[in-house]
Amino acid sequence: MSEGLKVVTIGGGSSYTPELIEGFINRYDELPVKELWLVDIEEGKEKLDIVGNLAKRMVEKAGLPIDVHLTLDRQTALKDADFVTTQFRVGLLDARAKDERIPLSHGVIGQETNGPGGLFKGLRTVPVILDIVKDMEALCPNAWLINFTNPAGMVTEAVLRYTDLRKVVGLCNVPIGMEMGIARLLDVDHSRVRIDFAGLNHMVYGLDIFLDGVSVKEDVIQKLSSPENSSFVKNVEGSGWEPEFLRALNALTCPYHNYYYNTDVMLEKELENYRDGKVRAQVVQKLENELFELYKDPDLSEKPQQLSERGGAYYSDAAIRLISSIYNDKKDIQPVNTINNGAIPSIPAESAVEMSCVITKEGPKPVAMGDLPVASRGLVQQIKSFERIGAEAAVTGNYDTALLAMTINPLVPSDKTGKVILDEMLEAHKQHLPNFFQPTKN
Repeated sequence: MSEGLKVVTIGGGSSYTPELIEGFINRYDELPVKELWLVDIEEGKEKLDIVGNLAKRMVEKAGLPIDVHLTLDRQTALKDADFVTTQFRVGLLDARAKDERIPLSHGVIGQETNGPGGLFKGLRTVPVILDIVKDMEALCPNAWLINFTNPAGMVTEAVLRYTDLRKVVGLCNVPIGMEMGIARLLDVDHSRVRIDFAGLNHMVYGLDIFLDGVSVKEDVIQKLSSPENSSFVKNVEGSGWEPEFLRALNALTCPYHNYYYNTDVMLEKELENYRDGKVRAQVVQKLENELFELYKDPDLSEKPQQLSERGGAYYSDAAIRLISSIYNDKKDIQPVNTINNGAIPSIPAESAVEMSCVITKEGPKPVAMGDLPVASRGLVQQIKSFERIGAEAAVTGNYDTALLAMTINPLVPSDKTGKVILDEMLEAHKQHLPNFFQPTKN
């Protein structure tokens, strides 16, 4: 690679960007970023300017020779990039609010990456990611794509299935958040804890937990049986697990498992908020507004503490750690979304999985752990089939395929309910679903 790296962040106007900048600053010694291009679209221009100026102040304060560029021109930014990170939201938070409200109006979980909301986020996002990949193949064919855009599992699946790009890694802050949570639970430094992760994005299990190389899974599962220890990330509130269930499952759950194992409890909580006229998107919108007010302050030149409330805590740790490990061929172990290649025997070899991998300059190499336990295997396979069919629907714009994806999701109670929700959501998101609304070709 050339001396000094060129990194491009698509969705550069995101409130998460200061996390990323902080990460590049902290790891500059091992990751010599020369150019950082923050890219956004016309609707995001104001936010891009605000966040971009904060990024420049942060770099200046750190006294580092990183050139920060702000642009709406993706092609110019991508030329000769070494790493491309994606962190965008098609339709912005308004779209998220629809993804939450419409299913809830029919008594179904309304959530950003799970159930009908997850499907529609995928339907809007996959075509845009595939366009970005097309640009990358033309303008920076040797670059790595590090995708943080949700639903990360379906997005990574689509890239692996519908493009020739193999230098793609999907990233999520849930596994690192789980590690941090376990470290807090055990009252030890995060560096002493390692978890064997296997499964899918937002459907990942900790098959074993190590403290200083010794398994402490039994102890951790015991501690996690109490309600106050049930959740590790800001945007999912757990309700605690039945101790007997957790012991029998014999694995660490991720916060999103609440939607599948505690569906009625989670639905009731969401419906309560919905009846009060509140959904999570509004909470996030309020936080974002507050953050951007802070970002505007010309005297601010560091990441504000409030950003950790946004639900993206540890994002920069995870993202920059990953980029550095690829660049420096570190061969350390990190949980990422990558091609399965037989690592989980019950998932197709060509599919995306989320698991602990050795990170090399050739990319992630999954750590073989054998198959998933029988108790979790079926649910993971069901979600994988949902991701695959969902990705296919996004690419083809086929209504029947979209209904199939909707109905096979475990959070949708029937094809009848699925069809009603599908029709309403297609109409609500029409402007961001060109594949579904093109004139029919004879």
